[in-house]
Amino acid sequence: MCVGPVKRLCHWGPLAALGITKLVMYATISCCSMWWPPDSSIGGFVNMAVFLAGCMLIIYNFLSAIFEGPGFLPLKWAPENARDEVHLQYCKICEGFKAPRSHHCRRCGRCVLKMDHHCPWINNCVGHVNHGHFTAFLLFSVLTCVQSTVILSCSLYRAIHRAYYIYHGIEPIIHFSLIMLIVCVFALGLSFGVVLAVGMLLYFQIRAIARNRTGIEDWILEKAIHRRTENEPPFIYPYDLGWKDNCMQVFGSCFDPVGDGITWKVRDGCHQYTLTLEQRSQKQEKRLRTRAYSVVRGYSGRWLPLVHGWRVLTHPPFTDEPRIPLRVGETVLVTRWRRYWLFGERSPPTGKNDRGWFPRCCCVDMTVPPPEPLHLKKQL
Repeated sequence: MCVGPVKRLCHWGPLAALGITKLVMYATISCCSMWWPPDSSIGGFVNMAVFLAGCMLIIYNFLSAIFEGPGFLPLKWAPENARDEVHLQYCKICEGFKAPRSHHCRRCGRCVLKMDHHCPWINNCVGHVNHGHFTAFLLFSVLTCVQSTVILSCSLYRAIHRAYYIYHGIEPIIHFSLIMLIVCVFALGLSFGVVLAVGMLLYFQIRAIARNRTGIEDWILEKAIHRRTENEPPFIYPYDLGWKDNCMQVFGSCFDPVGDGITWKVRDGCHQYTLTLEQRSQKQEKRLRTRAYSVVRGYSGRWLPLVHGWRVLTHPPFTDEPRIPLRVGETVLVTRWRRYWLFGERSPPTGKNDRGWFPRCCCVDMTVPPPEPLHLKKQL
């Protein structure tokens, strides 16, 4: 079954998302048929029809986001004008230049057009082609789960107070078996959790679309603002064209995004490589800040290192970036620092798992001289 395009579904993310959708859908339809039967009134029919339409739109946009994909930059891509190559970054894995707004995804193994992030729930990246479908999937998930939460809550309330409704002769009377009661309570928890968690993600996506920024570009822009002094001109983000044009670029007509994902319309005073040049400057500064660390304690590369202390265990970096296993005697070039974790690249590279996070207690800074022995201090 996990062959060809269907292979994208054979992952815990899509399977979990489809499982949650199916469970909430089943519980809501079962409760709705008792609480407000669709064949009893026009309101019941409309209520059921709206819920089923929302479920179909969730599944449609979910599958579209998975199978249409984000749009990948062709392998060994190069700009039409060879003189523009000096403005671009080079991807060693794809053996080509990175187009403006493109970034390499380690999980997909390709350079993604206008990459926002890699989403485990769709087992794919969110990028230029599928950003609209992904946002619609989030929107309909939230709206449908709001309706589901109301239906399940009202049904459970009537089932719990069934004796009261029987005594007063109020219809309908809802009967739940023990298993159905457990399923409905669990589905209500999932539905309410989706409203909160996915609703927050939807808010961030809508804000990003209105500003025409991806999650990666937000980080680049933040560093561009903070690294400039008061005497330098402020950095102008080139792709913010106003919220209407920004939304049109993502949703287009019938979720067909505007443009080819390589050439972009920019603001006055900017050009195609404004953001790319800024990113190159930031990477150059990062290389200048790089410090060499020597590994003095081995690390297995596990995400929950139980043997390196409770501080390391309880203060992990909140990112899906990889961890790298280390052996004593190796050298790591560190570019990011946290209180209990470091991010760097093994030197020399071995070709696999060379870049990622590792516990700070496993290494010592080679640029800092070791402390003098105690007996030498006494002599001085």
